[in-house]
Amino acid sequence: MFDENTIHTLLWLLIVLPFLSGTLSLLAGRRINLWAGGAAAVLTLAGLGLSVFVATQTGTDVLTLRTDWLLIPGRAVPITFRLDSLTLLMLVIVHFIALLVQLYSISYLHDERDRYRYFGFLSLFIGSMLGIVLAGNLIVLYAFWELVGLSSYLLIGFWFQKPAAAAAAKKAFIMNRIGDAGFLLGIFLLLFQAGTTDLAELPDLFVSNGPLATLTGFCLFCGCIGKSAQFPLTTWLPDAMEGPTPVSALIHAATMVAAGIFLLARIHFLLTPDALLLITIVGTITMLMAAYSALYQTDIKKVLAYSTVSQLGLMVIGMGTSNVSGALFHLTTHAFFKAGLFLAAGSVIHGVHTQDMRQMGGLRKAMPLTFTGWAVCAAALAGIPFFSGFLSKETILTGAFGWAGAQGGLAYIIPILAVLSSGLTACYMARQGRLVFFGDARNPKNRAHESDLLLTVPVLLLAVLSIGFVFAGNPFSAEHGWFFRLFPAVGDHGGHLWIALLSISVVALGLWLGWRMPVLTKSSSLSRLSEHNWYLDGFYKRLIVRPFVRLAYLSYGFDRRVIDKLVDFVGIGTVVLSHMIGWADRMIVDGLVNGASWLAQRLGNLTRSVQNGRVQSYIASAVVGLLVILWFLI
Repeated sequence: MFDENTIHTLLWLLIVLPFLSGTLSLLAGRRINLWAGGAAAVLTLAGLGLSVFVATQTGTDVLTLRTDWLLIPGRAVPITFRLDSLTLLMLVIVHFIALLVQLYSISYLHDERDRYRYFGFLSLFIGSMLGIVLAGNLIVLYAFWELVGLSSYLLIGFWFQKPAAAAAAKKAFIMNRIGDAGFLLGIFLLLFQAGTTDLAELPDLFVSNGPLATLTGFCLFCGCIGKSAQFPLTTWLPDAMEGPTPVSALIHAATMVAAGIFLLARIHFLLTPDALLLITIVGTITMLMAAYSALYQTDIKKVLAYSTVSQLGLMVIGMGTSNVSGALFHLTTHAFFKAGLFLAAGSVIHGVHTQDMRQMGGLRKAMPLTFTGWAVCAAALAGIPFFSGFLSKETILTGAFGWAGAQGGLAYIIPILAVLSSGLTACYMARQGRLVFFGDARNPKNRAHESDLLLTVPVLLLAVLSIGFVFAGNPFSAEHGWFFRLFPAVGDHGGHLWIALLSISVVALGLWLGWRMPVLTKSSSLSRLSEHNWYLDGFYKRLIVRPFVRLAYLSYGFDRRVIDKLVDFVGIGTVVLSHMIGWADRMIVDGLVNGASWLAQRLGNLTRSVQNGRVQSYIASAVVGLLVILWFLI
């Protein structure tokens, strides 16, 4: 094992590599378009190799590495890295998914004029995400958290010429800032109570009980609400589909949206029971609403986007029910199968040049490799046995039922709704499969063709990693698999046969219903509720956007009619007053000064005229003076 200084250098190198790649790409411009993607992929591959190397050298040891950033008299501002099993897992996942996305993007965006900008933004995003993963205190984490928000804004709005893409980027940026404001407030509250935000010191200094501790935990959770698109800040993520499809795979699989779950894992020891209950409720609402919203979507990417929101809600339920290892397990499996689904969707879009599933159909034979990858990843997402999603969902469901048993009463609503959500997931994935890959082609103009190897190989590789045997030998429980040796479960989160059978039954019913759904659904109130995501955007527009716009117009009118008039009046009054003061200064003050000068000059001239050097004048003056004296004496 290397010494800490060497490991510290390697960690800095992990962060610097993508930032260096992104900066050089953006500075070089279009002249590196041809090899920008290849260069970025090589550096990401180097980062992946470094991550694996560090993992083999450190194992499961927990290391905290500190560098003083600023030295202020009496206080040091540090940059702290934390290296543990969670860090190493996320380092490998982020690098691996990012590498596949970069390779995929080389082909997907081969005709793009600004590829240098795309790969530059992508590298900056990867570096920011790695900073979150490696951060050892919440202030450093927050700095990289904001960089992730900035780089995701740039990626979502990459095609900024499109009004929809520009609007989606702004929406994502603003809604994330709302959650981040709460996160920052939580950091301040934590600093007030414990005097530190260092993750290694907080367990000994923070007392996680009382209303203030609950408020602190919920404010920190606001960061997760924003980044992981939890209720009520869910609406930005489906709109983010306006960005390039590889960006959707990167943001919605293992990186940006997973940052909120990663944050909850890092701060879980700070959360009070009341905060955990609130987190569980928010996760449940998000999971159900998003699953239903995916049910009637017609855009192939939006189905997957709402699915991502729903699965993130399930992970949040795992965190709220204190099943941290189960939630992290689902985060890991979700990273592979959801990235595979998005890349498969991109391959389909590349082949048929549309995102509308109603214009597809019959692609199973035209795109066999893409279909194979999609089918495996969809089976994992739906929770079908022998695939990774079944194992991770079963772990969360088992933990949720165990938690409900300890809580009693209405707590059983949570795991029951989670099972129902699994059925909805199977339903909308079966519907998507039928619309896209089965039946007859509904648009003869779409000349579908299989994508090249750069588009299909990443999908197939991710499909292989979505098979259950990658994580455990037992197809019905991952309790003794390698993942839970890295992240031991707390409490009884082992497999229960009746829960597995219940989940399988509900999933089978969902698959059957989804397959039976008509290709062209007649518009109804239920379908419109799904299509418009419970009308949340309209609700926010009426409740928040329009009142604020009106307030802005009122403020503008008040500023123009009152403030500006007052300023103009004061300005005119000041000018008039200055003219009056100028006249007084010129006519009175200057007049007095000039008059005194004139009088002094006259007296001087008169006095000087007497002293003219003539004897006659002096005799005359003496006579006149004598006469005056005599006149006074007589």
